[in-house]
Amino acid sequence: MDLGFAESTAVVTGGSKGMGLAIAETLAAEGASVAVMARSREALDAAVESLLKAGAPDAVGISVDMGDAESIADGFAAVSQRWGRLNSLVHTIGPGDGYFEQMDDTQWDEAFALGTMSAVRSIRASLPLLRAADWARIVTLSAHSIQRQNPRIVAYTASKAALASVTKNLSKSLAADGILVNCVCPGTIVTASFTENLKDILAADGLDATDPVDVMTWIDNHFHQPCDLGRAGLPEEVASITAYLASRRNGYVTGATVNVDGGSDFI
Repeated sequence: MDLGFAESTAVVTGGSKGMGLAIAETLAAEGASVAVMARSREALDAAVESLLKAGAPDAVGISVDMGDAESIADGFAAVSQRWGRLNSLVHTIGPGDGYFEQMDDTQWDEAFALGTMSAVRSIRASLPLLRAADWARIVTLSAHSIQRQNPRIVAYTASKAALASVTKNLSKSLAADGILVNCVCPGTIVTASFTENLKDILAADGLDATDPVDVMTWIDNHFHQPCDLGRAGLPEEVASITAYLASRRNGYVTGATVNVDGGSDFI
C-alpha cells in the first residue's frame, strides 16, 4: 500500500530514539522528508544517518528542549526555513514516572510541561506550516495507562490523559481546515530505554527484559495487567499504525484514540 508520503514533509518530536525513531524511520522508508526533534546532538546525528539510509529524500535533526516554549518555537522556525510547509506532525514526548507522595509541585509542573504543553506548543507552532501544505495530519502519542491507572506513573498518566483530550478537541476545531488529528495509545513497548531501565529488575525474576514474552510475564506478575496476545509490543508495531494515521492515505480517520496494546478490555 502506498501511503502517499512522496514529496511530503514530516516532523517527529522525540524522534531520535525508541518509538519516535521507529516512527521517523517508517516515514522515511515511505518517502517522506523527515525532521526529528530531541535534545541530544549525538542522538540526532545518528537518527539522521538512519533516516537517510531508510530512504528519506531529506532528513534533519533539530536540537529542541521540549520543556521550553522558546526552544520549541525555534525548532519549528527552522522547519519553516527549510521546507516552508509541513504535512505530518507526530508528537511522541512524555515525562517520567513517580508516585503521588514523592512528587512536589515542580515535578508536577515538569510532567505537564512535557506530557501536555510540549504538544500544545508544537502544534501551535506547526499550524501555519500544516495549513500551507496540500494535506496535513497530526498524531499524538498518549498512553495505555490513561485507561488503566497505575499509581507509579500518576503525573505521567494525568498529563497524557490531558493530551488525549486536547487531541480530540483539535480534531474538531481543525476539521474545517482538512487537518486530521488522531491519538495513539501504546501499551507496554520494548524499547532500548525500557530494556536498560528494567533489565536488572526483570533479571531478578529470572526474566529477560529484551524478550517481549518475558516482559509481559513480569507486567502480569507485578501489575496484573496482561494483554491478550501475551507479549509486549515492539516500536515498529507502534510505528506502522502511526504512519498510516499520519499519511495522505488516511483520508477519513480523525478524532480517534487508537490502542496499540496487544489486546485489552478497552474500547
